[in-house]
Amino acid sequence: MESEAESRTATAWATLREAVRGSKQDFTQGSIGRSIFLLAVPMVMEMFMESLFAVVDVFFVSKLGADAVAAVGITESMMALLMIARRIGEKDPERASITAVQAISLAILLSLPIGAAGTVLAPKLLGLMGASAQVIKTGSRFTALILGANGIILLLFLINAIFRAAGDAAVAMRVLWVANGINITLNPCLIFGLGPFPRFGVTGSAVATTIGRGIGVLLQFYLLATGKGRVSIRPEHLRLEPAVMYRLARLSATGIFQALVGTASWIGLVRILTLFGSAAVAGYTIGLRIVIFALLPSWGVSNAAATMVGQSLGAGKPERGERAVWLACFYNMIFLGTLGFFFVVFAGGLIRFFTNDPAVIPYGVDCLRFVSYGFLFYACGMVVVQAFNGAGDTFTPTIINLFCFWLWEIPLAYVLARVVGLGPRGVFASVTIAFSTLAVVGVLVFRRGRWKEKKV
Repeated sequence: MESEAESRTATAWATLREAVRGSKQDFTQGSIGRSIFLLAVPMVMEMFMESLFAVVDVFFVSKLGADAVAAVGITESMMALLMIARRIGEKDPERASITAVQAISLAILLSLPIGAAGTVLAPKLLGLMGASAQVIKTGSRFTALILGANGIILLLFLINAIFRAAGDAAVAMRVLWVANGINITLNPCLIFGLGPFPRFGVTGSAVATTIGRGIGVLLQFYLLATGKGRVSIRPEHLRLEPAVMYRLARLSATGIFQALVGTASWIGLVRILTLFGSAAVAGYTIGLRIVIFALLPSWGVSNAAATMVGQSLGAGKPERGERAVWLACFYNMIFLGTLGFFFVVFAGGLIRFFTNDPAVIPYGVDCLRFVSYGFLFYACGMVVVQAFNGAGDTFTPTIINLFCFWLWEIPLAYVLARVVGLGPRGVFASVTIAFSTLAVVGVLVFRRGRWKEKKV
């Protein structure tokens, strides 16, 4: 007779297989823990694959020296979940398909001027960021290509967000498997000129990333067109609806600004770090890539909670969404707390895996350790912030981000680094302090419950 433990194990494996294959469960009903698991597993795996983009790129680029890594880090600092979850929660897949078309159209329109400006102005943008003449010479083509192809990156993230919001997290996961597999294969070939491939140096990383993500976008369009998931786009959906686009623009305006707030804060931090040379920027870039390797999978859990909130509100069950958020916070704190401890203890070995440059290693170790100190706070903060977005309340997290990053983190980084004299350590410490502040403020505001009354 099968024991209770064996029965539970069999059930767990069956649930895991369902999560990876793509569950068709109605997430507005049934066990909250099981729903989070079914959503989070493919989202975590998707984000894990996205984090590999970051780690693979910097692993190969770091072999080219500190200037090349600095160019990558500065460019990244210069590079939202558009919510259709409510439509699925209201059992309105037809409107979700139409909304998806309008969202994709807006993304394309937004990316065009950014791409044109980034391609033409790449050297000047690097110069404004404080890059040295050698970094500009090494990285201008990389920057031009990454900024010029921003539309591909934007579409990849946006369409995967559409899949996730509709409950098709497994589809988004598989897209990144394909895109990342291509990137991993092409990166060393195009950077170092292996076999028949030309040697592009750091620019090869941008070429490999663009090709991988571009093929991922083509796969996304194929999946949408063939109706393989919960959201499908048929010929009758391929029309522009000004009223829907206006509503999307109005709803997403705050979300876009929210993303810009975060992006601008990283620009400010990197600008301060450039005052201490390429080695400091390179160490920061490597350390932060390792951090991203941990944080992106955690965003998978956060996105699962956001999807639960959006669909629960759409189904008129706000308390279910709230319980999902606190449960996701608990799971995330266990995961990130464990990784944070590991990163603090083994920071030296992890940084040396990427570089043997004695000038870069100390900065990388400091960055990894200082940022990891705040992992328990980040775990809860990222879930809560995404929960606001999932509820359609993009204004609240925008205000919180504005305060924590622009009015707190950047001034604090400058004061600690330049006035107090901590150097790059002051910048790294400001990241931990700011994100921990965001977590505390976010939880306090979330507990007030006004997000439950949000109307979209």
